[in-house]
Amino acid sequence: MGAHLYEEIRGGTADPQKLFIETPAGRRITYAEAFDEAGRFANALRALGVREGDRVAVQVEKSPEVILLLLGCLRAGAVFLPLNTAYTPAELAYFIEDAEPALFVCDPKGREALAPLAAARGVGAVETLDAEGAGSLRDAADAASPAFADAQRGADDLAAILYTSGTTGRSKGAMLTHENLASNGRTLKEIWRFGADDVLLHALPTFHTHGLFTATNTILLAGASMLFLPRFDADEVMRLMPRASAMMGVPTFYVRLLQHPGLTREATAHMRLFVSGSAPLLAETHQAFSARTGHAILERYGMTETNMNTSNPYDGDRVPGTVGFPLPGVDLRVVDPESGTRLPDGEIGMIEVRGPNVFVGYWRNPEKTKAEFREDGFFVTGDLGKIDDRGYVHIVGRGKDLVITGGYNVYPKEVESEIDALEGVVESAVFGVPHPDFGEGVTAVVVAEPGAAVNEAGVLAALADRLARYKQPKRVLLVAELPRNTMGKVQKAALRERYADLYES
Repeated sequence: MGAHLYEEIRGGTADPQKLFIETPAGRRITYAEAFDEAGRFANALRALGVREGDRVAVQVEKSPEVILLLLGCLRAGAVFLPLNTAYTPAELAYFIEDAEPALFVCDPKGREALAPLAAARGVGAVETLDAEGAGSLRDAADAASPAFADAQRGADDLAAILYTSGTTGRSKGAMLTHENLASNGRTLKEIWRFGADDVLLHALPTFHTHGLFTATNTILLAGASMLFLPRFDADEVMRLMPRASAMMGVPTFYVRLLQHPGLTREATAHMRLFVSGSAPLLAETHQAFSARTGHAILERYGMTETNMNTSNPYDGDRVPGTVGFPLPGVDLRVVDPESGTRLPDGEIGMIEVRGPNVFVGYWRNPEKTKAEFREDGFFVTGDLGKIDDRGYVHIVGRGKDLVITGGYNVYPKEVESEIDALEGVVESAVFGVPHPDFGEGVTAVVVAEPGAAVNEAGVLAALADRLARYKQPKRVLLVAELPRNTMGKVQKAALRERYADLYES
């Protein structure tokens, strides 16, 4: 069997001359051209020493080349490893040490600083791609042949590793197989009714599963097209919307569109579907968007480890504040977190899922993998929720205090460790509270030593070079002490309640 996901993509393309990607600048790439480019990138990877099963770490700005490189990795049998562009060199060092990639692809501006870091950790090659898709790897692909004999990879072979956040320790690499990705794209194409005539407004980042796999694989498997924006910009989205039929976004996108005077029923009348995910969509945002446009946003629920698990229905009630029903082929249950006993509908417990979409484990971390899976194959998501009497799934919180801000995961422990290391700081607690733009705002409360010169501006300045921007607190609040229970554990629920209105306008 050849490269499983790529074979399915290639086999499902009815018209190779169909447009696949178009950029706002007018660059157009057909499916036939994308497949040729994938061959060129696969040959370039081989020439750089990348073999089947090797990891290709990619920290670059969004461009069509990211998708073409992904397809090239699939053809070469390599494992695609996207990294957030906001990660600092200190953070990158961990990912490179853990994943041991054969190739690291970065922005040309960062190569001088990052090449020694990668070389010191055994990376065989460092190449570049910029926001326009130009760079040394693009040059290598241009010099290569489009003809490539696809690597022999099957459904259970790894296609990607995505690093995911937890609340303790360091990030873990979720291992996703060809079938994990293919099955989810196949299902979403069907339940969201994507066909070759669809045009998706793609304004999501390509280092996150939402933009990289949920959006792109659905389009590839449908043989549809994408208007590929470098980033979300409300003016640009509204300018291009007349040419689109669907959009996938995070709640922040819809909050900002509601602030745009051009968002009207007339402007969106031709649109078939608006999807939201990666963070909770406030019911108020859902209702305001519906009142303004006549469209009910379709909210769904996924994770880095599982891709999509549930979706509100295409036909039927898209209920604000819920994430709909389990996808076809996905089993979802709510259990008592301690005993694992299944709970009756309406009761809140831990959400667990099982299905072809669920990852196969954490990279080089069998202990964590074993701890997160039940013996019957269900994955413990860490999310608390319930199933109502109509079968709709509700996410009510996270058992691990994970913060999701602007669609990105932040685990408090990492931020707390950086704050606690600052001079004059006794301890800190980091948590998320509702934020009108980002879903949740990363918030820190800090206890300082008596007389120490610790203030909000100083803490934020100290974190600027240590943490990716999205991990940095929106606010730092000085307190005399942290609330604790009788066992001495910090009560983050009390902090979330106390500061629930912090970001209200």
